[in-house]
Amino acid sequence: MDKRFLLFLACIVLAFALIQHYFTPAKIAPSTSLIAAAPPPVVVLDETFYVLENEYQQLVFSTRGGSLAEINLPFESKEHPKSLLKEIDIDRKILAESPANAHFPLQPYYTADGTLHPSGQLGGYYPLLRRPLLKADGSLKSRVSPEFYALNLISDQVETARVNYRMTRHTSTSIEFQGSVNGQKVTKTFSLPQEKQGPYCLELSIQIEGEGAPLWLSSGVPDVELVGGSYTPLLRYQIIQGNGADVETIDLPKKETVQVNHLMPNWISNNNGFLGLIIDPLAPIADGYRVSRVDGETLPTRLTLIDAAHHLYSADRYPGYETYLPLNNNSQVPVRVFAGPFDNGLLKTLDLLYEDPIAHYNPDYTAAQSIQGWFSFISQPFAKFLFFLMELFYALSHSWAVSIVLLTIALRAMMYPLNSWSIKSSIKMQEIAPKVKAIQEKYKKDPKRAQMEVMQLYRESGVNPITGCLPVLLQMPFLIGMFYLLKSSFPLRGAIFIPGWIDDLAAPDVLFSWGQPLWFVGNEFHLLPILMGVTMYLQQRLTSKLPKDPKLLSDTQKQQKMMGTLMSILFTVMFYSFPSGLNIYFMLSTLLGVLQQMYMMKKMKQAVVVK
Repeated sequence: MDKRFLLFLACIVLAFALIQHYFTPAKIAPSTSLIAAAPPPVVVLDETFYVLENEYQQLVFSTRGGSLAEINLPFESKEHPKSLLKEIDIDRKILAESPANAHFPLQPYYTADGTLHPSGQLGGYYPLLRRPLLKADGSLKSRVSPEFYALNLISDQVETARVNYRMTRHTSTSIEFQGSVNGQKVTKTFSLPQEKQGPYCLELSIQIEGEGAPLWLSSGVPDVELVGGSYTPLLRYQIIQGNGADVETIDLPKKETVQVNHLMPNWISNNNGFLGLIIDPLAPIADGYRVSRVDGETLPTRLTLIDAAHHLYSADRYPGYETYLPLNNNSQVPVRVFAGPFDNGLLKTLDLLYEDPIAHYNPDYTAAQSIQGWFSFISQPFAKFLFFLMELFYALSHSWAVSIVLLTIALRAMMYPLNSWSIKSSIKMQEIAPKVKAIQEKYKKDPKRAQMEVMQLYRESGVNPITGCLPVLLQMPFLIGMFYLLKSSFPLRGAIFIPGWIDDLAAPDVLFSWGQPLWFVGNEFHLLPILMGVTMYLQQRLTSKLPKDPKLLSDTQKQQKMMGTLMSILFTVMFYSFPSGLNIYFMLSTLLGVLQQMYMMKKMKQAVVVK
């Protein structure tokens, strides 16, 4: 098998990325004049908002359902040094283009001391849940129905989402609501963790007194995150099977609601790709779960505010998803709620914090995150191993960009023997290429005889075409794992490499941008994928032994040359809107491959001279 097959195989492995390919917004610095002129938010008269806040979360509660209308996560700063979230370009763009929607909280609210705050802080937070959208003058553009609030109680038989609860207690660490739902008395108590202070966690106690229609506890609808240029929400649940726990992925519903009655999940998670919620009842509840799909027009994402004149992010492209767990009548259920980044290190910390070895209990929140994609069943174990190495290199370098470079070098070193085997086979194939061509010319009227003679030549020369492809096939799991790892690892989100150019390793690099979007290119110029394509082109030019004179090229060699050029262009197109961390890896890996091939060719030539 020749180089054309290897390139074609690599193309097949990565071609699925084209389906996820779409554009991200241009980079715009916040405008001081726009921010200064930000109008105050509109006052909503039919519900009241209260706030609990710590170093990890700003929780905004509504009297509608006694539920969470907003979950705002602070960015890493002097005021919030423990926060894992970094401000990214989308946050800066919304602050610049639509400052009315950059208040946190969005509506006037009360704090524990009874003070009414007419306006929230401008910027500094990430809205985990989809929120109302405001016009430039501060009036409502689109509302969020309380049925889409988090930790609300929903019923099929009666309208419960809009029930007005009464706030009965509000301190700096807890808040309590009471309401009557279809004849049932409901008391909901929210508390910030005090004993086991789990980051990004919230404690909820729900007491239901009386008989009535079944009630479902909602997760709310997380806002959209772009992971590798794509919107890839992930819903999972954990159940006990046999002697252990198993975690399953829920298929995203295409219709409004899907209900499963025969399972009893320990917890259920709603993840938008990088961040989300885990709802974990700590006492028995009713069997089953439910997932609802919400149209993007009904509940638009904040991304629709970016470059709205050109409809860069159309609302219909981003539906939302909400999960529900059923509760029993006449019950009291404590619930642990995680609302924050799905970071591997953070989830491991929570698993250790809440683990109970005596009761053989571990929440296993780390299983709520998962490698997604067509080849995830192959790539996930390899991606976990590679992520372990990347974390190790980060501990040494304190830079995620440097850790990607070191990981690339380490992976190339691990694969050096396999690559050497492949290169030797390729060089030998190139050496006997003239003889193969001569045989094909001699027996061009007898293809079967030509094939037999070529195979005989392979045996006499000690060459096996399959051995050139086998090392590449053995490396594929690592390559696919690396692809998914660098596309969707939370620590790379907002990680800066070169300020002003590569400001986010989980997003495309932006050398410069403009206003009017262009076909395919969008409204920003990404340099890294072009550099990667150039290195691929140089690799096939430097390592192929094709005659420089085009007249001396055979038909097969012309096809080989054209294939190499087309592959360089194709990969540039595929990777154009991929994360900069992924482009850095592929570009550096290609350069290291060129150096190894040049070294092997020189070494084999010296061996021939000595012989």
